[in-house]
Amino acid sequence: MSAGINTYKIDLRELYFTLFEQFGFGQVAGQAPFDAWGPDEAKAVLEQTYRFAKDVLGPLNASGDREGCRVENGSVITPKGFKDAWKGVYEQGFKSIAASPEHGGQGGPMMLSVLVEEILSGANSAFNMYPGLAYGAAELVAECGTPEQKKLYVERMLNGTWGGTMCLTEPQAGSDVGAAKSTARKNADGTYNIRGTKIFISGGDHDLAENVIHLVLARIDGAVPGTKGLSLFIVPKIRVKPDGSLLGPNDVTLGSIEHKMGIRASATCVLNFGENDGCVGELVGGIENVGMSQMFKMMNGARIAVGIQGLALASTAYFNALEYAKDRKQGAPAHKWKDPTAPRAAIIEHADVRRMLLDMKAHVEGIRALIVKLAMHTDKAHQLSGKDDTQAAYHRGQVELLTPLVKSYGSDQSFRLCAQAIQVFGGAGFCQDYPVEQYTRDSKIFSIYEGTNHIQAMDLVGRKMGQAGGAHFQQFMSDVGAFIEAQREHKIYGEAVKQLAAAQEGLMASAMAILGWSQDPAKMTLIPLSANRFLNMMSEVAVGWLLLDAALIAERAGEKATGDEKAFYEGKKWSALWYARNVLPNVEQAARMMALEDTSSVDISTQAFGSI
Repeated sequence: MSAGINTYKIDLRELYFTLFEQFGFGQVAGQAPFDAWGPDEAKAVLEQTYRFAKDVLGPLNASGDREGCRVENGSVITPKGFKDAWKGVYEQGFKSIAASPEHGGQGGPMMLSVLVEEILSGANSAFNMYPGLAYGAAELVAECGTPEQKKLYVERMLNGTWGGTMCLTEPQAGSDVGAAKSTARKNADGTYNIRGTKIFISGGDHDLAENVIHLVLARIDGAVPGTKGLSLFIVPKIRVKPDGSLLGPNDVTLGSIEHKMGIRASATCVLNFGENDGCVGELVGGIENVGMSQMFKMMNGARIAVGIQGLALASTAYFNALEYAKDRKQGAPAHKWKDPTAPRAAIIEHADVRRMLLDMKAHVEGIRALIVKLAMHTDKAHQLSGKDDTQAAYHRGQVELLTPLVKSYGSDQSFRLCAQAIQVFGGAGFCQDYPVEQYTRDSKIFSIYEGTNHIQAMDLVGRKMGQAGGAHFQQFMSDVGAFIEAQREHKIYGEAVKQLAAAQEGLMASAMAILGWSQDPAKMTLIPLSANRFLNMMSEVAVGWLLLDAALIAERAGEKATGDEKAFYEGKKWSALWYARNVLPNVEQAARMMALEDTSSVDISTQAFGSI
């Protein structure tokens, strides 16, 4: 496809099913604080977002990838069309749906906003990072800033007047954030002089907004080493007056931009702060040495956003592959493969192509359900806070627990499924004529940034599972167990539910093994060796559960359906059964492998890896 042609595809019916039928949007919307929202409003927003994605963002995806960003006179120039797209995103209110009305937002449920983000990211993932980062930075300041900071910065970042970033990584301090060397020296007026270099800063500079507000981690002179000594600062690219008018440059300079495998239209920057000792920042909330805890509020949101990015590209890759498979004719049907005169069949008639497509379909639907489930917990925690604190705590705990799953499983599967879409296309998919080549390149970064997926796995086993004395994990397992007990003898899905039960048992056995290792210094190394495997196991149990739940809902609805609706509901059945039969058994096998307590990779000497 040539640049300028939209290739983004989504079936809104899939989004409606997950939002309305599986997770009961109507049980959240229409009640405080979401009084103004209902199914009709949600459908209108999703339809409007899809139109914008097809008409504006989609046509800029390939052209933006090929043009990329460039530097002129020390500033980033984004690809052609991005400025108008930025203006359109904010004029139509896509980035303010879940933002607080206090700051000019629409106060909508997160359940809706995650699907809006899926559409925007699927149409143009690189572009959507710019407003996404501005939103995350604004939300952090809204939660942690002083009243003056909230008034000055939040609404301007939410309405697109100013952009925003998160600045953690340094040349010597990637995931090891505590090794940061950026410094902050307090001035007499209470501001700070910031000095240091940050790298890999997404959207670190661009020409889409009149200013970019950087949230910068730095160490105040005399602060303790490590993460406990880091503070968070608001550092505008251009200094601002208390009324929001611009003063002039703030000694924030662009060192360079990275030339990347994917998301080429997203400027990934090296930023230098205070090279001329003239970079001024203000302490977020006026509190020193709490920078990491403040930044984690943005990072957790960013991790969920990465899972959404992963889903978004896997989904559009699937629908592109599906369309191609229905149209492309190659070979004869299996039962006539020896007959050279047999009519050529559409490749969707070939068994292995159907296997790949159903693999993609099941994973996309399951990951979407996982993301909307997390959003539902967020919305219900918000609604119940101060009314039913026990239930609110349950919902908050599930958000904490599911965040590393959404980020890691969503991103790992995205890259795999986009690559699989190439396989469906065959050699054509390896060419830039079709979008799956770009989707695959773009999706690779998702498992790396916002905390590598191993960091997510260690967060899960080292922190999240033990929160509240292990209550959050136990509640998750109890929810899965209740579903199993209720559906174990189902006439259609009983065997699949029993497979889920076996997977759950394997997951629990592995959780107990991790607990045992944590109490034995001689076996502590087994935890990082097994953390990724365990996170994947838990993700597969969660997705298998949610796909079966969806299938049961679809079975009841499908009894009265006809035509395309009946076929749609049938698809839910096969997604669930395929996943139960082909993925859930992996959990049992993974549990057996964990029980072997293999330490080969740490027992091998460094020299034995080989010499070069």
